[in-house]
Amino acid sequence: MGLADPAAELATVGGKGASLARLAAAGLPVPPGFHVTTTAYVDFAARLHDAVLAAMGEVDADTPATFETASARIRALFAGHEMPQRTAEAIAKAYAELGGDDVAVAVRSSATAEDLPDMSFAGQQDTYLNVRGQAALLEAVRRCWASLWTARAIGYRARNGIAPDGIGLAVVVQELVAADAAGVMFTADPVTGSRDTVLVNAAWGLGEAVVGGQVTPDAYAVDRSSTAVVRSDVADKTVMTVRTDTGTEERPVPEDRRAQRVLADDQVVRLAGIGLRIEALYGVPMDVEWAMRDGSCYVVQARPITNLGSAGAPTETWNDSLDGDYLWSNGNVGEAIPDVMTPISWSFIKIFFDHAMPTSSVPGYLGYGRIGGRFYMNLSMAAALAGAVGISMKRFRTLTEPVFGKLPPGVEIPRVPLPRLRLLRLLVPRAVRLTGDVRRHRGRLPEYLASAAERSERLRARIAAVGDPCALADMWRAEIEPYLVEASTMLAVGTRSGGVAVLNAPKRLRRLVGEADATALVSGQRPGEANLASLGQLVGLAQLARGEIDRATFARRYGHRSVHEFEVSYARPGEDPAWIDRQLAAVRAQEHGVDELLARQEAARAAAWERLAHRRPRDVARARRWVAQWAKVARARENTRSEVIRSFWVLRAYVLRAAELTGRGDDLFFLSLEELLDVLRGSPAALAAVPGRRATYEHYRSLPAYPALIRGRFDPDRWAADPDRRTDFYDVSGPQAPVSDTVTGFPGAAGVVEGVARVVPRVEDADELAAGEVLVTTVTNIGWTPVFPRAAAVVTDVGAPLSHAAIVARELGIPAVVGCGNATMRLHTGDRVRVDGGRGTVEVLAPGG
Repeated sequence: MGLADPAAELATVGGKGASLARLAAAGLPVPPGFHVTTTAYVDFAARLHDAVLAAMGEVDADTPATFETASARIRALFAGHEMPQRTAEAIAKAYAELGGDDVAVAVRSSATAEDLPDMSFAGQQDTYLNVRGQAALLEAVRRCWASLWTARAIGYRARNGIAPDGIGLAVVVQELVAADAAGVMFTADPVTGSRDTVLVNAAWGLGEAVVGGQVTPDAYAVDRSSTAVVRSDVADKTVMTVRTDTGTEERPVPEDRRAQRVLADDQVVRLAGIGLRIEALYGVPMDVEWAMRDGSCYVVQARPITNLGSAGAPTETWNDSLDGDYLWSNGNVGEAIPDVMTPISWSFIKIFFDHAMPTSSVPGYLGYGRIGGRFYMNLSMAAALAGAVGISMKRFRTLTEPVFGKLPPGVEIPRVPLPRLRLLRLLVPRAVRLTGDVRRHRGRLPEYLASAAERSERLRARIAAVGDPCALADMWRAEIEPYLVEASTMLAVGTRSGGVAVLNAPKRLRRLVGEADATALVSGQRPGEANLASLGQLVGLAQLARGEIDRATFARRYGHRSVHEFEVSYARPGEDPAWIDRQLAAVRAQEHGVDELLARQEAARAAAWERLAHRRPRDVARARRWVAQWAKVARARENTRSEVIRSFWVLRAYVLRAAELTGRGDDLFFLSLEELLDVLRGSPAALAAVPGRRATYEHYRSLPAYPALIRGRFDPDRWAADPDRRTDFYDVSGPQAPVSDTVTGFPGAAGVVEGVARVVPRVEDADELAAGEVLVTTVTNIGWTPVFPRAAAVVTDVGAPLSHAAIVARELGIPAVVGCGNATMRLHTGDRVRVDGGRGTVEVLAPGG
């Protein structure tokens, strides 16, 4: 079917094809081509129909592993099936009319459920560029058809309720523009929702490097009313996509063109005019992919911008990576704050950091920030502050690896452009304050920990009793803020009172007794007790299941800990009887309960001491000193952290009471602290910002979790749109090393286990983990602890020896490898794996079927 054929509608040529047909029919500059219709796909797939539906019958929208299984079955069917002769002949004839074997074409999938005004389905199927010759074209068409059944596409349709027998796939074949430059254009700002300007991004070569996020493009803005270029940001463009004899590839941009402007003003204005014509044709803001050759403009794709509304559109950019070339990590603290943060939670977290980690930042330069609304530590700032006090970069990396994890090979930490003397002048007052806090409060730590829970309960009761908004505002300065500051300061005290022992004791023990026995010796939970806060909730659930404590006692002791404990918009487990019911059911169903695991680890620990006494009796005394030092610091660290989280339950109670007294409901989660206090005192002006902030928050929450390490300016939307996106590392400065084929990380907890892997993306999906399977996930925090007894071993992308997964796995005697970076990319549900927690390796013994 011809590209502009009047019969080229959604049902026959798919979303992309229908859009291109509409553009071509309107006289817009679209490269010539033709459609391979959905009828051709149906003819090809007719004999496979029942087998496809049978495979799809096993798909569960809440179980990602079923997407992979169905995809493998269906794509194998397609690979062994011949294309009908009449279809092959029709494609060959249409290709000959374009010019035959000398013509390079782009072959793009076009599904009947993509590029719709209310659904962004683009990119779920495959595209093949620079295809030459009839045989190559026919194979590309067949591969496009098969791509309708990738795991990603199956999952997307399942989550959006698209029936498997209600879809078809067309293919668009177009002459490939040998572009000098290409990019994307938005007729409205996709982040803020503003419709005042047309935004044009441009880079050298074909557009794939821009669409895929491999290059930072030039950015231009054209005022809609005056058609004048009002902004031109010229980027350092390091890579470009070019045509080759066998397809396309990325190559470095020649040095003399990297910083050269791609488009002149008149070309930008001409492109903006085309974009506005397309918007007028569709009646909605549009996302347009374009290419330019010898000054001529071509439209290669256009679709409505999804999630963009005239009311309640995102109005803010919560992205501190835009401030400069820094290296960011979501390890350590980031594992405890996995969520996109509401503005009120961000306000509280900044107060917490100012007192818990005062030397991580200096005035005007935060050592942490938000990227797409999620929490990250600024390793560049941390390295600069360490350097200011004489710690070399090599030493800094050695010291921080147990906390933030290892950096990938070849990754440098960009330096903060601040003179050392200036950093010292800014840092010294904070260091002096921290030293004083530790000295003054160290002796108070036991008393504080003993009374903290009662104080939290008392404050929540006092908050609930306040009946006047102004009185609640006054209560912040008088009682709530001092409580948060004290809890944060005591965490600083708990982590710095002999904190070097947390790092040094395990190293010394490993040298003395080896990895396995060192793991046993630095565990220390006693059966039936909750000495280590990370295990408190798990031990408490076992006590509740046995009837040793009641629900009220469990909620009071452990109800503050959860996956989302720093985000105050989420309910705590102590507020949710259904959460307790679910966890109790899981505890009762466990083959090996927490008491059994702890007793087993106690026996392993006793055996390790016996071996040491037999082999090296003179070293037992000093080993016991190391373990005692480690245990004291580890418990202080864990217990003070737990009390910080208890303070965040008080903060949640405070916001909820403010919402009740003002009648503003959950709008108050989208205000800063100062704005919330203004509303309590009768000044509601800040509430006007709530719809836009709510939309910003929901937009960022709709994106996948970002990479564990990010270097440079990071665009969450561009990254999320890339089908080949990486979750381990993002580097805006240029091409990255390929993802390693091996899965290695930190030895989290010693032991060797063989078992079946289960990739669990979120704790909400943890019911999928069967007893005895190997848990593979991105990162764990305290909310994952009840899941651990079911796991034969634990493997994480993010983590280090001091991370949650390592600590809990050691206490329970479960082998763990943490901080792998690529585990969830390289391991799949159903793989049979060998986990060696002592060596920090994961080996695939047999891929899943």
